Amino acid sequence: MKRLHISLGVEAFEPSVDFYATLFDAEPDVLKDDYAKWMLDDPYINFVIDNRCASLGVDHLGIQLESAEELDELAARLKASDAPTKDQNDATCCYAKSDKTWTRSPDGLMWETFLTHGPNESYGTDRAPVKELAAVKSGSCCG
Repeated sequence: MKRLHISLGVEAFEPSVDFYATLFDAEPDVLKDDYAKWMLDDPYINFVIDNRCASLGVDHLGIQLESAEELDELAARLKASDAPTKDQNDATCCYAKSDKTWTRSPDGLMWETFLTHGPNESYGTDRAPVKELAAVKSGSCCG
């Protein structure tokens, strides 16, 4: 089953953790000094807040997949469209190790499709390939 992923950039990190823990009636599954992730079943979502984002609010959206076959299928569909794509294999980001395909919507919103292989001790160095996937429309919120 595919899980929707939402990544929000926040400035007031600790109050945001408290707010979303109350909203979801659940503590984060991953909690670091700069990053929190809830893996919720109702709604079925991977929800992240992060104070490393370039801007506040929605940083990017994504679809978390459960198998390499699902990732390959979705990546092939994206590559067959007119949208630009960028693969990241063995990426380390957000305290996890993942294979990813990134794209941008026609309005410039970043989308990440990914398969997570496990945790990573550090935040990691891989980032969304924002510059490589030039915004289709000027004024994109992703930076």
